[in-house]
Amino acid sequence: MEIVMSIAIGVLFMVGTYLILTRSLLRIILGTSILTHAVHLLLLTMSRLKTGAAPLLGEDTGNFVDPLPHALILTSIVINFGVTAFFFVLAYRSYQELGTDDMELLRGQEDEHE
Repeated sequence: MEIVMSIAIGVLFMVGTYLILTRSLLRIILGTSILTHAVHLLLLTMSRLKTGAAPLLGEDTGNFVDPLPHALILTSIVINFGVTAFFFVLAYRSYQELGTDDMELLRGQEDEHE
């Protein structure tokens, strides 16, 4: 199962990197979101895909799942949601002001002096 997850993580990293290197601002935002999903799967796979009971302590505790990777992933999902929402609002506002989402046109004239 870890092999399938590793291939899926590699494909997500590849697609996210490709989207980040494009000129469209919306594709860059979607690429960062896909990269964070790849990181979530990577954290889940690194903590080993285990089956077991909930981590409740009792007298006859057998196999239980480590709750730390799941807590890290949930925290990362919330942070990713906030950052993605901020990026979408920022892209919308820059599109309203400048009329484009092309990163080469958003650079401005100051960088053209080189």
